[in-house]
Amino acid sequence: MNYNKTIFSCFTGYIVQAIINNFIPLLFITLRSSYGIPLSRITLLITVNFGIQLLVDLLSAFFVDRIGYRVSIVAAHIFSAAGLVMLTFLPDITDPFIGIMISVAVYAVGGGLIEVLISPIMESCPTKNKEKAMSLLHSFYCWGQVGVVLISTVFFRIAGIDNWRVLSVIWAIIPLINGILFIKAPIAPLIADDEDGMKLSELFKSGTFMLLMLMMMCAGASELAVSQWASFFAENGLHISKTAGDLAGPMAFALLMGSARAFYGKYGDRIDLDKFMGASAVLCTASYLVISLVPVPAVNLVGCGICGLSVGIMWPGTFSKAAASLKRGGTMMFSLLALAGDIGCSAGPALVGAVSDNSGSMKNGIFAAAVFPMLMLIGILLMKKKKAAAS
Repeated sequence: MNYNKTIFSCFTGYIVQAIINNFIPLLFITLRSSYGIPLSRITLLITVNFGIQLLVDLLSAFFVDRIGYRVSIVAAHIFSAAGLVMLTFLPDITDPFIGIMISVAVYAVGGGLIEVLISPIMESCPTKNKEKAMSLLHSFYCWGQVGVVLISTVFFRIAGIDNWRVLSVIWAIIPLINGILFIKAPIAPLIADDEDGMKLSELFKSGTFMLLMLMMMCAGASELAVSQWASFFAENGLHISKTAGDLAGPMAFALLMGSARAFYGKYGDRIDLDKFMGASAVLCTASYLVISLVPVPAVNLVGCGICGLSVGIMWPGTFSKAAASLKRGGTMMFSLLALAGDIGCSAGPALVGAVSDNSGSMKNGIFAAAVFPMLMLIGILLMKKKKAAAS
């Protein structure tokens, strides 16, 4: 059976995830001016988006296997497309903020399901080197993020920001088509028919799984603790506009992160994953120190880029380690790992913010968050030790 259609659909699935997470932040100022919504309420949409995705990560562990992967992944794309389309009319026929909130909530359900489902669907495909395939898969989130920022910026410059509803519908076409592709794409079982997936109690009794959960949390925290400040460093270090800062900061971060994933996706069969992840964790720690300790803003921006390059392998590499170490992990394992990653995505920026507020310096917050790549390195070394003991 040819799984090329499945693999292509998985790649596109992460592009859909990137659209969901990165499109509406580009509209914050426009939504504020169009509907008179305070910016403090507008930014709450990000919390709602990721909060619902966290909840879906948790709940999906208990219902995906019952209704099946195909139904779940098609539903994920329907939710994603529906939320983007609802965004174009719901704020105009009800209270604007409530309308936007409902739209975000709908596509957040789709985003949460995509995050849980795409990796195990890809893992189940009969590819030769699953670590390479997983890394290449996750690079498509980065390319999607870059594409959303670039295409949206060009569209707004040509058509005008007032036509954002048109672009929202255009973005909705991608999940709609990809959902249709998943209806016919072959999906292999993640676990053999004569085996049962690990139960929740089994997973939490496994020291290996708990270590993987910690690594996953550190992967998310290491990435988000710096990426959300990349625009700030670009604007302050290079003294450029907000638009140029977004291009030089977050987009450059995403490009370098995607490049690291694509690099391992191409050459992973020649590179030891443990060594690559370990070196990345060391480089990530160094980047945090460059950002927090060097008193030169332009060098801090370079540190942000190095961070993007170093965190690239952490998330997909941990997924690959989990699939190889706990072959009966199943949907429950992937759901909980996605949950741990999203918790890290919240914990990293939260630690930076808390320390920055208390100390009066954002660099102190970044310095404190260096604990995450350090813990990641410890986790990698412990996993390597467990692997050596088992063999």
